[in-house]
Amino acid sequence: MPDPILQTFPLGFPWQTQDPFLFCVYHLDHYPKGNGELGPDPKHLEGRNIGNDFTIKDGWRMYHGQTIPGFPYHPHRGFETITIVNKGFCDHSDSLGAAGRFGQGDVQWMTAGRGVQHSEMFPLLNTDKDNPLELFQIWLNLPKADKFVEPHFKMLWHEDIPVIQEKNAQIKVIAGNYRGAQANDPAPNSWAAKDEHQVAIWNIHVEAETEYTLPKISSLATRTLYFYEGSEIYIGDRKVNPNFGIALDPFQEVTLKIGAEKAYFLMLQGQPIDEPVAKYGPFVMNTEEEIQQAMEEYRLTQFGGWPWPYPDNVHDQDKGRFAQYPDGSLVEKG
Repeated sequence: MPDPILQTFPLGFPWQTQDPFLFCVYHLDHYPKGNGELGPDPKHLEGRNIGNDFTIKDGWRMYHGQTIPGFPYHPHRGFETITIVNKGFCDHSDSLGAAGRFGQGDVQWMTAGRGVQHSEMFPLLNTDKDNPLELFQIWLNLPKADKFVEPHFKMLWHEDIPVIQEKNAQIKVIAGNYRGAQANDPAPNSWAAKDEHQVAIWNIHVEAETEYTLPKISSLATRTLYFYEGSEIYIGDRKVNPNFGIALDPFQEVTLKIGAEKAYFLMLQGQPIDEPVAKYGPFVMNTEEEIQQAMEEYRLTQFGGWPWPYPDNVHDQDKGRFAQYPDGSLVEKG
């Protein structure tokens, strides 16, 4: 039988991806107690490159945040962001007037389409204990035909996301179909919205010193398994260390033999869009001319402007999980 492993590669920042995915990043930050204003005590900010703090110091980073960690307002066009918050919280605000606080396993699926600004801040809600954050952000491309759709965001609340318990494993089905368990619908214009594109996003946890078999599919989809926490695993006779990605043959079942520690994986799969990709920062189009057009439109219109009082907008300390949509509708999860 041919080797199911097509390639292995170390996980950097961001992680290497395959078409239809553009980008994947894993944030793990062990934030300290909050200061009552949703940030760390100012004494912890000394010695940091505030505004561009991507180096782990004391176990965490401020990213582009000045007083609250996270990413103040910035634009996107031409693709989708899928944000999985396993631990901690993310405060969302955008140029459409939409907002939300999500975390503890929730997922936000946002279609940037023709253009949107948003902020993603990580409020330190706990003032009596630490504020760990574990978050994946995935960029899923849009085909040329859908790059100018209206912006849209959807919440996949953790209470509604299928979680499959197997003998030795737990599989969170964020997108796609896992052994008959169908994920919630993605955003309506997503490449993932059509079953034939075989898009799947699974977060897989496997117990130590056991085996787990990843099911095969009959598709030319790309499939990448990211081994982001644990000790060594074996696929056949090949040893794979943690913090490595594994490009797999989708036509073969793959049995993972887990080492001495519980293993954690993210799996990204999808039929390639197979179109030219031109990227510049937060813009992803098909040609350099379209990138220049996007930059000019953003300069002139700010993609609708910014209706919030601060570029790093956050919500009240005592606010629970919620989503406020552009049409004014509100969902509160507590």
